[in-house]
Amino acid sequence: MPVTADVEAESWAAALTPRLAQFAAVARHEHVTRAAQELGVPQSTLSRAMVRLEEDLGVALFARRGRTVALTPAGRTFLRSVERALAEVDRAAESVRADADPAAGRVSFGFLHTLGTETVPGLIRTFRVDHPRVRFQLVQNYGEAMIERMRAGGLDLCLTSPVPDAPDLVARRLDEQRLRLVVPDDHRLAGRRRVRLAEAASELFVTLEPGYGLRRITDALCAEAGFTPRIAFEGEEAETLRGLVAAGLGVALLPPPAVPRPGVAELTVTAPRAVREIGVAWLDGHPDTPPVAAFKKFLLSRRGQLLD
Repeated sequence: MPVTADVEAESWAAALTPRLAQFAAVARHEHVTRAAQELGVPQSTLSRAMVRLEEDLGVALFARRGRTVALTPAGRTFLRSVERALAEVDRAAESVRADADPAAGRVSFGFLHTLGTETVPGLIRTFRVDHPRVRFQLVQNYGEAMIERMRAGGLDLCLTSPVPDAPDLVARRLDEQRLRLVVPDDHRLAGRRRVRLAEAASELFVTLEPGYGLRRITDALCAEAGFTPRIAFEGEEAETLRGLVAAGLGVALLPPPAVPRPGVAELTVTAPRAVREIGVAWLDGHPDTPPVAAFKKFLLSRRGQLLD
């Protein structure tokens, strides 16, 4: 049985997949008529499909004895792989159906590291009062990385800052968070409660790495204050930066800590207005499962109260 040119021109999976369940049913019953009755197709249609399957593979899968059939050695080998493939398809179908279950589905949710200590746990706790069985896959990262992951299908929603502006995204501003100038507790400004950012123009700064939203905000605020910050250290996490400040290695513009950090003083910046906007983003036109739609609606209802 030569392999047909049609199969050579396309993938084996595309050519064979529609007939795998039919093959498994015939192998299970060892009878084409009974298999056709189970599948709800005409016996002649099923017989032709099995002949075409053998022709495409170039291998005899069945030994035919009247109305009954028996698997050849090649047929038994093929059946073992087919059964594994069909079982994997079943598992995949059940998994996506479970993720879309309105009561117990899954939400893939990304958020900034600085929102992970209190804000996000509080949001999920409140949401699950009315949706106790919804499951979450949580991803902490910086904004651009989360957005790229969302574009690749790995996230349903993300909380990020600055609020993104891109044609393929929908983004909604939810709240704003004041940033503070954090200095060592023995710093010349440490006794102050308020400070103009320009007063720190001569200082060394510790900041997040380029690409992080908070780094872009820091650079923009310093530019508005009339200077370019001199960067001593770059990091990936805000509390690490606080530790560097406490060690006397520089100053930083940071959101408030979840727990007060010894060794630093946190000063209100009076000019320019030092805040970062926090918003939720999702892919435009991407259909939501019921649990994702419910969590999105919940987040939007927290506008102005996200950080309470």
